[in-house]
Amino acid sequence: MDRRESLRAIALGTLSVGTILSATGCEDKKGTGDKKEEVAKTPGYGRTPDEVTRDKELMAENFFTPEEMKTITILADIIIPADEHSGSASDAKVPEFIAFIVKDMPEHQLPMRGGLRWLDVQCAKRYNKSFAGCTEQQRIEIVDLIAYPEKASPENSQGVAFFNRMRNLTATGFFTSKMGIKDLNYVGNTPNEWDGVPADVLKQYGYAYDEKTLATCLKIEDRGKLMTWE
Repeated sequence: MDRRESLRAIALGTLSVGTILSATGCEDKKGTGDKKEEVAKTPGYGRTPDEVTRDKELMAENFFTPEEMKTITILADIIIPADEHSGSASDAKVPEFIAFIVKDMPEHQLPMRGGLRWLDVQCAKRYNKSFAGCTEQQRIEIVDLIAYPEKASPENSQGVAFFNRMRNLTATGFFTSKMGIKDLNYVGNTPNEWDGVPADVLKQYGYAYDEKTLATCLKIEDRGKLMTWE
C-alpha cells in the first residue's frame, strides 16, 4: 500500500460525517422565513454570526511567512502528490487550510514554526541550502529521516514530531476538501438501490410478492422516480 492509500484508509476510518460536512463549507439551506434567509447568507456549514466574524478576522491575519508557506506547500505535496485519481494536496488548497488552522488553533503555531526551522537547519548542514532550495531528491532524503517514526534516529525526534503533525494536518485538509471527498468516493445520504427480499429467502419462509407490489414497488426501470400512493 502506498503513502496516499495509507492516508486514505486512515481518513475513511476516522472522519465522521459531521467532520466532512463541517469542513467542506456546505451551506444548510433548510429553514423557514427569516431564519432560512439568514442561514443561506452565512458562509460555511452551520456558522453563527459570531463565528463568521471570527473567521473573517482570522482570514485577515497572516502567521506564516511566504518562505514558510512555500515549504508547507512542498511538504504537503510530498505527503499527498497528484495521482491518476485526483490532484495533489496543494491542488486541494491544503496549504491554505493549514495556514487557517494554526490561527484558529494557536497550539499548532510553535510546533509548526519550530519544525519548519528544523528542516531548514538540517538542509543547511547537509546541502548548504534551505529545504525549499534543495533538489527534489535532497528533500526526500530529509523527509525519509523523519517520516517513519519506528526507524528514525533519536536525534531526529523533533523532526519526527513535526512531520507527524504536518502529515495529520495535510490528511485532514485534503480528505475534508471537495477533491478529497471525491477521492474517498463519499456520496453522502444517497439512498441504496433495493431489489426486494431475495427470492430464495421468500421461498424459505413461504412468502411471495403479489403482482401489484411487484408492479408498483420493484420496477427497476422506475428507479429515481418519486413514488405516488393511492
